[in-house]
Amino acid sequence: MSQPQPAGGKPGAPGRSAAVPAWREALDRLRAAAVTEPGRLRVIGAVLALVLVAFGAVTAWQAASREAAADAVVDTSQPLSADAAAIYRSLADADTTAASGFLAGGQEPRAVRQRYEKDIALASRLLVKAASAGEASGEARSRVAALNEGLPRYTGLVEAARANNRQGLPLGGAYLRYAGDRMREELLPAARGLYEAETRRLGSDYDDAQSWPWAALALGVVALGALAWAQRRTYLRTNRVFNHGLLAATAACAVVLLWLIAGHAVARSGLESSYAHGARSLQALTEARIGSLQARRDENLTMVARGAVLTKDGDDQYEANYRAGMGRLVGGERGPAREGSLLERARSLADDTEGRAPVDAAIEDVRTWQQRHGEVRTLADDRGDYKEALQKVIGDKDSTGASFDRVDTELERALVYEQDEFRQAADDGRGAFSGLAAGAAVLTVLGAAGAVVGVGRRLSEYR
Repeated sequence: MSQPQPAGGKPGAPGRSAAVPAWREALDRLRAAAVTEPGRLRVIGAVLALVLVAFGAVTAWQAASREAAADAVVDTSQPLSADAAAIYRSLADADTTAASGFLAGGQEPRAVRQRYEKDIALASRLLVKAASAGEASGEARSRVAALNEGLPRYTGLVEAARANNRQGLPLGGAYLRYAGDRMREELLPAARGLYEAETRRLGSDYDDAQSWPWAALALGVVALGALAWAQRRTYLRTNRVFNHGLLAATAACAVVLLWLIAGHAVARSGLESSYAHGARSLQALTEARIGSLQARRDENLTMVARGAVLTKDGDDQYEANYRAGMGRLVGGERGPAREGSLLERARSLADDTEGRAPVDAAIEDVRTWQQRHGEVRTLADDRGDYKEALQKVIGDKDSTGASFDRVDTELERALVYEQDEFRQAADDGRGAFSGLAAGAAVLTVLGAAGAVVGVGRRLSEYR
């Protein structure tokens, strides 16, 4: 006799319903809850809190990164750029001073010797500082290494030139010219490369500090839009104009967004001003000061070589270099500085009378220098009076050396003034970031709490 089978089952298998996974049951419950008004409110509260916290986190991150870049502009990259310029200037001045001391004969003036030693010591100290900069680029490190390697060789050649000059041996001039060639062909290009690398780093820090925080701004707009939508939804369902929690969250979000926009705009304005009227002016003045040093070095070497080094056209090489350098520095031989010259550019970048005054004085001193140089060439070339011409180059009064010293002093005064202008504007710019990261984090967390409380008040009406 056959056994009865359970309805709907397989033969020999007990009847049972298909098992449902736990996660599927939880998901079904969530879906069922989401279609109810309390469930929707819980989802809305969670999304609003998440968006506000994300807005605060991104704002704090982007504000902190821009504040760090602004700090780097003021405390790291600009000082390193200035140090690199000082290395270049010190080396160029040391070379110029060595030539001046050589022209004085076997008994080198003590002041000239001290100036040379001071230049070499300053360059060495700044090279050590540049080498210890933790974030220096690979190019900057290679330039510093080349300078550290070449500087002792240069000073050795200068000492050999001095030793031969004290003994009255003509070989001293050859040593000095060779030292000058090493300075011009190896050391100064390496120093310029270091200056350019640090200047590019300064520009990169400026770009990082001034870039708009688009991600934070976009999240702020999204957060405000979500809060406005939530309040409008609440109004349409309850006919209540205000929800205090959501209103507080909206106020906190609006404050952070406005603070971010205004703070960044002020910081950007200050940093742009520090670049336009500070950093660019400093770069132009540095180039002009270096140009004057190179012209002075070539003028001295003209007297040292006395026509021993010629161009392909048979002209005095150092005199040709001097004239080309003066052309870059100031343009023609009289009147205002020509457009495109180093001193004209430095003058045009000065934004006030106090900044232009030392540059104007330097231009006048360069014109006097050019006039006196013409007298030197007349004495040396036309009259053959080398001794008198030499006095007009290295003498204490009415000499080209005195004119050069005044030019250098005026340009240094302009550099000090523009450095103060840069520092003040840059400090104002980076000060606008102060407290923004921390304030944004605190306000958005409070806003998220306000949103949760506001939605919670609505939920309590369903209990």
